Amino acid sequence: MQLINQQVVQQMIDGFKDEDLYIHLEMTTGAYAAHLDSSKHPAANFITNAAIRYSHGSIAGSGPFRVGLKMEQGWIYSEGLTHWEETETDRLLLAGHDGQGKLIVSLQLSRVPF
Repeated sequence: MQLINQQVVQQMIDGFKDEDLYIHLEMTTGAYAAHLDSSKHPAANFITNAAIRYSHGSIAGSGPFRVGLKMEQGWIYSEGLTHWEETETDRLLLAGHDGQGKLIVSLQLSRVPF
């Protein structure tokens, strides 16, 4: 994965607009490491292969970045994104890593299930 190139990622977000897509979205604030440090509050979210369609999407910030996707019935929002997989052309794979390189957040969009 590479550091996010905001302009290229925005072009990819625009390219998926108004299409039936699958989303993978997850976040963890230390759920896997809480047993090593009791001061960490274990929390996590995970959704995969949910069908979505958005009419507007944008990436904002100066790093870490945030992505918002406007759907007919609401919004999807992800913050803390730092990296993307630039070799993917049919999927958008975004991730946020902490200072130690551990995954904190992931937002992925695809035309086919993951």
